[in-house]
Amino acid sequence: MASERTFSLRAIADHLEAELQGDPNYLVSGIATIQQATAKDLSFLANPAYKKYLIDSQAGAILLTPDEASDFQGNALVLDNPYLGYAKISHWFSSQTQPLGYIHPSAVIAETATVAKSASIGANVVVEADADIGENVVIGPGSVVGQASKIGVGSCLAANVTVCRGVFVGERVTIHSGAVIGADGFGFAHYKSEWHKIAQLGGVIIGNDTEIGANTTIDRGALDNTVIGCGVKLDNLIQIAHNVVIGDNTAVAGCVGISGSTKVGKNCTIAGGSGLAGHLTIADNVHITAMALVTKSIREPGSYSSGAGSSMPTAEWKKLVVRYRQLDKLAKRIKTLEQQLSAGA
Repeated sequence: MASERTFSLRAIADHLEAELQGDPNYLVSGIATIQQATAKDLSFLANPAYKKYLIDSQAGAILLTPDEASDFQGNALVLDNPYLGYAKISHWFSSQTQPLGYIHPSAVIAETATVAKSASIGANVVVEADADIGENVVIGPGSVVGQASKIGVGSCLAANVTVCRGVFVGERVTIHSGAVIGADGFGFAHYKSEWHKIAQLGGVIIGNDTEIGANTTIDRGALDNTVIGCGVKLDNLIQIAHNVVIGDNTAVAGCVGISGSTKVGKNCTIAGGSGLAGHLTIADNVHITAMALVTKSIREPGSYSSGAGSSMPTAEWKKLVVRYRQLDKLAKRIKTLEQQLSAGA
């Protein structure tokens, strides 16, 4: 979405520490893809597959690597990592409002709660007893901050976020709509055909600069805390069970499930639809590919996969399933043949 504000290429280049190629006084007011950009837009080329669109792009200026800029005739901001440059400059064009230091009349705030003067509290927000809302915090409409929870400086809760009791949210954390932080973990003792609930006495700790996607849930610990490190990025629709620990700067894609008491290291990536069993340890710098099922600890960095590969026509898949069911019989026949050959030798 285009911004109503305009920025000179010189200001953008200075902010990104990029080399400016072209008119430093040229003004842009939006940011767009290389195919859709107009003369008022800034664009970027991060994927070589889109280089074919460069010559016909109508963008007012483009973020390019030195190699790509060498024979480009238009305005360019030259830097080693255009995608990183795009990430940094995108915030200049964001239409999100800044904290206003305003509390909506319909908000319900307990007398023992602490709310910084610069915080912005939306309509129908509930802030329970002994909660602490820090400076420049934004809490969107319909959100709840539970008893004795703390929201750190500069954090933002979108509409309809639930932060349950005893949760610590660090600084500059973003939590998107529908997320639930600190619900009870799935803890039950089975006895004589009945399930007996275990009180979940721990909390949740969210580190600084973390982002939590829409409808993601992070359960509170049974005894110790569930811990999400600093700089962690969680996509939408993720389930994180009680007492999970996720290390700093790890990124988790949508629809991932992480079972209780599993510890994920720093700088890991977990692709969409993956599942991690409970009580595992995942080393630092591990990449888990999409739809993988992890049932054993991973002690060394690297890429790990499981599953049956990519999709295929149903008829072919059915044939493969038949073959798969025959593997045990084939293995036994091979073993018998090997024993016969050994006896004959």
